[in-house]
This record gives sequence, C-alpha cells and structure tokens, in this order.
Amino acid sequence: MDHAIRLKRLKFRSWHRGTREADMMIGGFFDTHHAGWSAAELDWFETLLEEQDVDIMGWAIGSIPCPPQWDGPMMQAMRGLNYVQVPE
Repeated sequence: MDHAIRLKRLKFRSWHRGTREADMMIGGFFDTHHAGWSAAELDWFETLLEEQDVDIMGWAIGSIPCPPQWDGPMMQAMRGLNYVQVPE
C-alpha cells in the first residue's frame, strides 16, 4: 500500500474510534507522533488499532496492566498524554 494512503487510513481510524475520549487520545497520539515513525512503528500502531478502545486507553493511563506485546517505547510515549488537547 502506498505510504500516503496508509497514513490517511491510520489517521481516519485513529480519529473515528467511537467515543470522543478515545478519538482525542488515539487520534491525538497519531497526529503528534506519526511523522517520525518507522515502518515497524507504523505496523505496531496499525495493529494496536485492532484492540478495544477501553483497553488501549487503560494501558495508556495505567488503570489496567499493559500486555507485554504492547508495552515498549510506543506505549511509553502514549502514556505521556501530553498530546491530548482538551477543548475548552
């Protein structure tokens, strides 16, 4: 798949999760970090999007234990939450 098309698909999937909170967390993470991702990191994120939003959000905020396959530098970046922009 063309890289630009892949990024558009990932952006759409990141911002259309089903809840506003998930959109802001997952979409905000994508928008803030995707430009610097390697192909392996894009693969990780694309696969992560197959998981349930409640799980992704729980792993990111630390309310539930993160499975080993998801724990690593990308999840550490997601845990920073500095990419979430709360509307006023």
